[in-house]
Amino acid sequence: MGIKQLSSSLLFRVLVAIILGVVCSLFFPEWLARIFATFNGLFGNFLNFFVPVLIFALITPAIAGLGRGAGKWLGITTGIAYISTIISGFIAYGLSVWLYPILLKGQDLVAAVDIEKGAISPYFTVEMPAPFEVMSALLLAFAVGLAMTVVKSDTLYEAAQDLQRVVMKVIESFIIPLLPVFIYGMFLTLGMNGNLTHTLVTFAKVLILATVMTVLYVIAQYLLAGAVVGTNPFRALKNMLPAYATALGTSSSAATIPVTYQCARKNGVEANVAGFVIPLCATIHLAGSMMKIGLFAYSILYMTGTHLSPALAVGFILMLGITMIAAPGVPGGAIMAAVGLLQSMLGFDADQVALMIAAYIAIDSFGTAANVTGDGAIALLVNRFAKDQLPTTAGSSEAEVEENPQRENAK
Repeated sequence: MGIKQLSSSLLFRVLVAIILGVVCSLFFPEWLARIFATFNGLFGNFLNFFVPVLIFALITPAIAGLGRGAGKWLGITTGIAYISTIISGFIAYGLSVWLYPILLKGQDLVAAVDIEKGAISPYFTVEMPAPFEVMSALLLAFAVGLAMTVVKSDTLYEAAQDLQRVVMKVIESFIIPLLPVFIYGMFLTLGMNGNLTHTLVTFAKVLILATVMTVLYVIAQYLLAGAVVGTNPFRALKNMLPAYATALGTSSSAATIPVTYQCARKNGVEANVAGFVIPLCATIHLAGSMMKIGLFAYSILYMTGTHLSPALAVGFILMLGITMIAAPGVPGGAIMAAVGLLQSMLGFDADQVALMIAAYIAIDSFGTAANVTGDGAIALLVNRFAKDQLPTTAGSSEAEVEENPQRENAK
């Protein structure tokens, strides 16, 4: 990887921001640190304003686009991908209930994330009220998206796609470039408030747990697919290793589509099935991302002493599985799409969101690798039942798949 390519990586920039934040916290004067605390307050308030708009703009055309697909196998494949994603979320919740009282016993994150009440406070804040609540945005997006699948209005659908492109441009050109500064300010303030070492050590445990669980979940997917299809799950998983390695290196589900397609074909998946399932699941199957977000979010709740009821956890998982389908085509897209639910359902503030984003991006490639490798297991299942019923689709050859306009790093 060249220096230019490395410097353009969001993961690289976030890691540099964390390191610089740690180092600068050792000698920065308070007056200078308060400048970054002020920026974080403004940026966090802008996120609160922008997230409902983001949710409506991204989810509406995503739902409408899925509804325009023909055939029952679109619904079945989408259903399998969604079930896989939410099962991952339930496992993450179960692990948090079982392991966190042991793994995070005695850990306290309240002081670490409550930046504005620490020694370093912003010079001023500017309130930025959202145009509507997050849940209102979700409900409106679902209602309009589903209505568009019935009305079949090309004009309305194109308008929704235009709004989606505008919002994604804001994300790509404004929010993502400023995220490293936001994370730098958070770690700078953590260090100057004396909570940095505690926070890093605590979150390291959760990062390791999340990485291990994404791998174990992929193995479980292939054990199930192998049992249903009647094939050796470990041989099938071995054939998918090139896709896993490619996703690990690129952190991009879109860039991995041609490799995932070839691996699925090597497992005996028909060309028309692979050409249909692999590009579709590159957008809608996010089991690895769900595992990471769930484990990180529940750890923050546990360490801040916030009780998460089973009913709220179930609602959060079900909603997150839908919301992440609209993950914007930028690095860390799934966590950006999840911000609204973290705030509205789990009560996260801007600093807790920043900590979530930093932790998520740190192992982003492992979640993406789990997502795309799991796509191969879904392809095996659909191939078992639908190989003679699916027409040849665009993307059923390597050349066509490479041209598939799926969103870069949707996972």
